[in-house]
Amino acid sequence: MASRLFRGPLRDALMGRLRAVPVGGGSRQSSSAAAEPGAAAASKPPLPSKKAVDWSYDRDGYCWRGLRNGWLFRATKYVNPFFALLDPEFAHRLAILAASRGWVPREKRPDPPILGVKVWGRKFTNPIGLAAGFDKNAEAVEGLLGLGFGFVEVGSVTPMPQEGNPKPRIFRLPQERAIINRCGFNSEGIVTVTRRLGAQHGKRKMEETSSTSSSNDEAKQGGKAGPGILGVNIGKNKTSEDSTADYVQGVHTLSQFADYLVINVSSPNTPGLRKLQGRKQLQDLVKKVQAARDEMQWAEDGPPPLLVKIAPDLSKQDLEDIAAVARNLRLDGLIIANTTISRPDPISSHPLAGEAGGLSGKPLFDLSTNVLKVMYVLTQGKIPLIGCGGISSGEDAYKKIRAGATLVQLYTAFAYEGPALIPQMKAELAECLERDGFKSVQEAVGADFR
Repeated sequence: MASRLFRGPLRDALMGRLRAVPVGGGSRQSSSAAAEPGAAAASKPPLPSKKAVDWSYDRDGYCWRGLRNGWLFRATKYVNPFFALLDPEFAHRLAILAASRGWVPREKRPDPPILGVKVWGRKFTNPIGLAAGFDKNAEAVEGLLGLGFGFVEVGSVTPMPQEGNPKPRIFRLPQERAIINRCGFNSEGIVTVTRRLGAQHGKRKMEETSSTSSSNDEAKQGGKAGPGILGVNIGKNKTSEDSTADYVQGVHTLSQFADYLVINVSSPNTPGLRKLQGRKQLQDLVKKVQAARDEMQWAEDGPPPLLVKIAPDLSKQDLEDIAAVARNLRLDGLIIANTTISRPDPISSHPLAGEAGGLSGKPLFDLSTNVLKVMYVLTQGKIPLIGCGGISSGEDAYKKIRAGATLVQLYTAFAYEGPALIPQMKAELAECLERDGFKSVQEAVGADFR
């Protein structure tokens, strides 16, 4: 009933069907920032400045492409206060519903070329991705990629459906731009997710077959879900007695639809899961998962890369052990990092600090970036790293890249600020790269160590 009540206004707001919106530029930090001129104006208003329209790139013509498209993104800022009034989990369900139904803006402007990244034989049009946990069950992949993310990671997906931990299990800390969650791998299970990804994959193949265009690029443009890259994050069931079997089942079932796979051994909300980050346990797990992937038949593209997502709460010895396993087994990448069980300032004095679960958002930035730096050094810059944790701006993404990340992911900032954050971050990141004289993202990776 609640979903029906909000459906019409939500769709209209998200698709930009707003009237009498005041003129003005938008600051990413302000939820009340003005949008483009509304339809109620009696006469045609003057066009906003080029910088307000698009990426701050005007020499190549980006700015005047998709004027209305940019307006739609800025219009979503008016929806954010509405979501903040709702229960966090219900608000999340509405966001997934909106993205799955196409009630969100679709980015039609090309990404600035400076943001392009080639890794694992794939071309990412930009390095900014959506972390696992937002679209747990692959319900809204097309809509989320359409927002302009360079890649989207779904999951964590468990073999059997499970409800996760009891509610309430998500707690907002809006002043700190943080969230504490103890969801516990709530998942609809492999069968449901496979059916959804299979349908999307089939649609993509039909589009490729009907298209007459072809590309001879060394790195393949786009991925298995469409123009962006799709990652699939695999977890284990809470009651499972054989963790390895759960991950192997995930690989056998889901890898055919993934541009990359992630073994999640770092959620703090599944009992015993983080023990799999120990050197022996991780080595045994990765070996068996790699074998399961490699025994499958693959086309000329080969099997999807395999990554491991680690926690930010590990000791120096733990990080050395993980780096050794990654190097010895030629792991394709690491995601650094998951949520933290610590409560760094200013969270330590917050009334919700005592809630069990993982902390994400801005307070996690320094901790996760420090772990990223350590792992970049330990892996000698030879293993692609995805920086995750506390990113809320293009400048934050740039710091992660300089610290060793080839790609970055966000979640909490997107939950708070909505679709308008994505083009803003891309513009800021491009400006940071140009400001410091880099011609590409790849040139900036690990720059802090040169």
